[in-house]
Amino acid sequence: MASRIGLSPFLRSIARPRPTSAISPFGFNSRFARFLSDTTRSAIDQAVKSAPVVLFMKGTPETPQCGFSRASIQILGLQGVDPQKFTAFNVLEDSELRQGIKEYSDWPTIPQLYVDKEFVGGCDILVSMHQNGELAKLLDDKDVLVPAEPEQSEK
Repeated sequence: MASRIGLSPFLRSIARPRPTSAISPFGFNSRFARFLSDTTRSAIDQAVKSAPVVLFMKGTPETPQCGFSRASIQILGLQGVDPQKFTAFNVLEDSELRQGIKEYSDWPTIPQLYVDKEFVGGCDILVSMHQNGELAKLLDDKDVLVPAEPEQSEK
């Protein structure tokens, strides 16, 4: 009995073995983090596969509900993304999606862009890639841009 009194609850908790998966690569104990349910993960998997270019955003492309989502839509428009190869999901309509997409990508902010099922980044990444030409190259390489109209020769 005397030995139990000497151990504080904190010491008892650190003495217990923890699975290594409980420690995140960022150094915090992920047992306090919310884990993505299989249902939500599956739904996000399907959403990411639903089109070559997928944007998880606040609002819709026609009515973005935050400046970052608006900027992302504008950049994709300036780049010439083909509307037939693009879809967007409004995270404000579903709290599971809103939280789940952050865990799915391990990216803390929305909007989030996926091209060819691969996570590209958020608005800050899109702006940077747009400015340095990387986004244009990526979108062209993935063949998701509106096809150029053939030039008509003058007679």
